[in-house]
Amino acid sequence: MAGDDERLPSWVTWRRRPFPDANLLLLHGRGPALVDSGFVGHAQETAAWARARAGTRVALVVNTHWHSDHVGGNALLQAAGARIAAGTPEARAIARRDPGCCQAEYLDQPVAPYTVDEPLDDGQILQLGDADWQIVRTPGHTPGHLALWQPEQRLLAVGDALSDYDVGWVNLALDGPEAAGTALASLHRLADLAPRVLLPGHGPIPADPGAAFATALRRAQRLVDDPSGAVWYGARRIFAYALMIRDGIPTTEAEPYLHARAWLTDAARLLGRTPETFATELIDAMLRTGAIAQRYGRLHAAAEHAPVAAEALRVPFPRNWSSGSPCATRP
Repeated sequence: MAGDDERLPSWVTWRRRPFPDANLLLLHGRGPALVDSGFVGHAQETAAWARARAGTRVALVVNTHWHSDHVGGNALLQAAGARIAAGTPEARAIARRDPGCCQAEYLDQPVAPYTVDEPLDDGQILQLGDADWQIVRTPGHTPGHLALWQPEQRLLAVGDALSDYDVGWVNLALDGPEAAGTALASLHRLADLAPRVLLPGHGPIPADPGAAFATALRRAQRLVDDPSGAVWYGARRIFAYALMIRDGIPTTEAEPYLHARAWLTDAARLLGRTPETFATELIDAMLRTGAIAQRYGRLHAAAEHAPVAAEALRVPFPRNWSSGSPCATRP
């Protein structure tokens, strides 16, 4: 789906996109606002789409959280004059140029350098386009994750807190063993709003928001009840994403690639395995379930995804971001 939906008011345009991008939410008005900006490999496409649909440049980009598939167009849009808004914990880390920004190096997911102009706090009212939206802090998928609530129309943009078919993975290694419980509490808070329309970061707009929440709450409870399962769930998602943005990885290089990843080492530790053992188990399990496939000597993610040009990945990790103005690519 690439545009209008009868459930949405005329001043809202929503676009569903396949991985590695997040969906886009464009809010029209005198100062058009974009919620999330996709992956860096498709930043030009994101900016062109938003400008064409808005009829003018985007004035503000609001990030639900800082993962690469939600902030990848920030640098390009900011260079064109947009301001960037994000949850306060992430905004502070971006301002410090913390090496852990966006979990980009940890996850091996490139993010072009950007700055945050407006930190956002829970309960804050933010004008997006010509309508007022409330910031709802929803930590769990990341500590700084937020949702956006428009009470008059009962619209709820939820980022990766949930979708029609899933819940966001949680990082028990970085965010602590309580992260799954935190995510579950955030889901309960969102469900209590009883939205008319759910606008997720991935997948379709759910036909029945109540049913989507019921499914999400059950799945989130499983992550709380089964920490090992939560670790496996996150590892599968991260590795599949790595395959998506790299047009696969040669089969002979897949295990060495995983051995070098900090997230894999952390997951193995939580599961009581060596990184080498867990890398083998992860690949075998994903091949067995069909989550990845082997074709012409490469491992590929099975889920639908858009191709990414290799040169789009050549951006610096946050430890090498300058403290000056954002840039879109590294020479």
